[in-house]
Amino acid sequence: MKVPMTQEGEAALRGELQQLKGRRHEISREIARAREFGDLKENAEYHAARERQGLDEARIRDIENKLARAEIIDVARLPRNGKVLFGLWVQIAPQEGGDEQVVRIVGSDESDPKNGLISVRSPVAQALIGREAGDLIEVKLPEGAQRLKIIQIHYQAP
Repeated sequence: MKVPMTQEGEAALRGELQQLKGRRHEISREIARAREFGDLKENAEYHAARERQGLDEARIRDIENKLARAEIIDVARLPRNGKVLFGLWVQIAPQEGGDEQVVRIVGSDESDPKNGLISVRSPVAQALIGREAGDLIEVKLPEGAQRLKIIQIHYQAP
């Protein structure tokens, strides 16, 4: 099953993947250097380098798997039909009053709510998708239901 991902999310993962693959030679040299110290049973440098190698290789496999399952969404190609879609920025405000905020609906692996990046699977994103500016939505959250108004939909970062 394909998982939606923004182009920015793909670029970030590819950058991290390149960095991790670039460290392979460095870690191999560290392991070789640590082996020269002799007995591997009590060789902290060797074990630390092997642990870093294991963690990096696991992360490489994880990233490659995510990229293989990703369906990259090009926001520039989305229909400009006035509806909230994956990858778009949405300006919202609590109906009762309060600060407006802009959120972007992104893939689960890209989400960072503190920076306004919300997972497409989140209750807020699920309530927003398909709606239009001016609509009121009700989001069921663990702390209770919240009513939000869609102020504006942006096709580029505001």
